[in-house]
Amino acid sequence: MRNSRFEIAVIKGDGIGVDVTDAALAVLDAARTRVGGFELDIRALDGGAGYFRETGRDMAPGAEEAAGAADAIFLGAIGLPEVRHADGTEISPHLRLREKFQLYAGVRPVRAYPNTPRRLADPRAADIDLVILRESTEGLFYSAAVHDRSPVDTDDEVQDILRITRVTTEKLHDFAFRLAQRRKARGHKGMVTCVDKANVFRSMALFRKIFDERAEKFPDVEKTYNYVDAQALDLIRKPWDFDVLVMENMFGDILSDLAGGLVGGMGMAACAEIGDEHALFQPAHGSAPDIMGQDKANPLAAILSAAMMLDYLADTSGHRPPGDAAHVIEEAVSGGFAAGSLNPEEFGGDMGTRAVTDEVIGFIMSSRPRGT
Repeated sequence: MRNSRFEIAVIKGDGIGVDVTDAALAVLDAARTRVGGFELDIRALDGGAGYFRETGRDMAPGAEEAAGAADAIFLGAIGLPEVRHADGTEISPHLRLREKFQLYAGVRPVRAYPNTPRRLADPRAADIDLVILRESTEGLFYSAAVHDRSPVDTDDEVQDILRITRVTTEKLHDFAFRLAQRRKARGHKGMVTCVDKANVFRSMALFRKIFDERAEKFPDVEKTYNYVDAQALDLIRKPWDFDVLVMENMFGDILSDLAGGLVGGMGMAACAEIGDEHALFQPAHGSAPDIMGQDKANPLAAILSAAMMLDYLADTSGHRPPGDAAHVIEEAVSGGFAAGSLNPEEFGGDMGTRAVTDEVIGFIMSSRPRGT
């Protein structure tokens, strides 16, 4: 990776993916200007359902290779309900990118910000701060990444494979324990909960067995277990009791949305998908084409995903300034909510995409860079 200049492959995609990506890029530029010490080269790539409708391809020729050559990939959102493959599934090149680049660690932070809607009356809900770690290349999504993996696929019956492999699961659990170590150093519990259905499925029993094996390498991190149905219940009863939750792909897809609902909604749901050599960052929400271009989308999930991207660039390059810029963005979002000056329409407020973006940028440009 280049020392202080980073190439970012950007796929704006469909619907509000365009709106929130533009917002995230504007915030990235403000944070980079505020902190200094690094450059971002943005390379726009075409892809998504709209592109498929026009060309019959879900990504432009050479776009996958360009994404793989970049230091990081940023994705807005992909999908249009009326544009589908012949088998009825939606256009989803990002699933293929996950597999192609082995982006096995899907990181979904769940954090309650001040003055944002909360669905739980308990005052402890103000302190929700956990991470759902979703394996992103296997599990029940294994068949979805490539359309010819169903062992039975007829008009009378379809079977999808749930796949768990040792090599990927070992890396996932190691990632979970290292993440918990970093969080512990910042004052969090330093605990990893294995979320599975090991009492029913052999694949899940293997998932838990490997969890126990890898836990031995991290004696400073507490380990716990929860069956996925009980975990869904506990995310409503006592989400403040958890730190890092590691789980299979489909379980993570469902529980991360549930957890997002506890802290404001999908407009706050940032996401990183990280592999050994590549990483993709995107808001976890959908494309919402019905409000595209209407200045209604909450861009904060995309903005916080961009901050996660900067942290990744700092970690993988050993170059500090992108990490400082990430901190500036995170503090701007937190500070804006704490001051009551961030009030997105998604929360019943009066601020559209541009107003939220401008407010975050205003906080960034008035902040004091970290370490000064």
